Amino acid sequence: MSKLKEIISKMSFSNISYKAQRNIIIIAFLAVPMTLLATFAFLPVINMFWYSFTDWNGYSKMNFVGLDNYKTIFSNPEYFSVFRVSLYYFFATFVQLGIALYFATILSFEVKFKNFFKGVLFFPYLLNGVAIGLMFLLFFRADGTLDTVLHAIGLGDYTQMWLGNPKLINISLAGVSVWRYMGFNFIIFLGAISSIPNEIYEASEIDGANRWHQFIYIILPSIKIIVSLNLILAVSGSLSAFEIPFIMTGGANGSATFVIQTVNTAFRYGKIGLGSAMAVVLLFIVVVVTGIQRKFFSEGD
Repeated sequence: MSKLKEIISKMSFSNISYKAQRNIIIIAFLAVPMTLLATFAFLPVINMFWYSFTDWNGYSKMNFVGLDNYKTIFSNPEYFSVFRVSLYYFFATFVQLGIALYFATILSFEVKFKNFFKGVLFFPYLLNGVAIGLMFLLFFRADGTLDTVLHAIGLGDYTQMWLGNPKLINISLAGVSVWRYMGFNFIIFLGAISSIPNEIYEASEIDGANRWHQFIYIILPSIKIIVSLNLILAVSGSLSAFEIPFIMTGGANGSATFVIQTVNTAFRYGKIGLGSAMAVVLLFIVVVVTGIQRKFFSEGD
């Protein structure tokens, strides 16, 4: 019995050094989240890379085909040309950031009903994507809300088949995306601007600076990092646009983005290998674009 107590005393946690105890605690706390992360994130990504080199259809035996899937993506216009749809969301990104920064700047000063306008601007981001899609289907349909408003203000001649015209459908969907996600950028900009000390504004007013001067020489330089962060998130989101066009049109009438094409290829047509290759290409493009943006914005830091 005494020998057993001696062994237990040697194994006691108190006899372990502080550094070892800290490492044990860190490992113990990280074990579960790292296991979940590896299971549901790292492993699927590794499998996606492997599937991209096969012709697997999801249930039968997979065969290694090398780079054939990647050759198909870059040589067949049906797959890679849909990236041009992302250009609509890419340019809408700058409109979205501009509007968000504009309202964040205005509402950072003393304005009547400030909290009300903050809620109005942020509210669309809280809505469910399916609800937004159904709401804007009614908004854009023939004789819907938009056409009714145009008739009411004397612009009835400008009514269109907004989701039926291939030249307008992606502009309309990009506009919905701006409305939906602008609140997210707005609240981040507003938080960053609100962190600027009031003493700086007071000193600039003594020197005769107006609101425009304060924006150019105080606000914009102070939130440059936040602007770059929002730009990276927005551009990455524009390249992987999926929710709004999928819910509203299902990718019909020339509105299919690269992500919609990837999902259809993998799950509707059963080409898991080709769909995985498309996902790898998208991942690579997003990483490259993000790296370029970070390099560009870090030059002056």
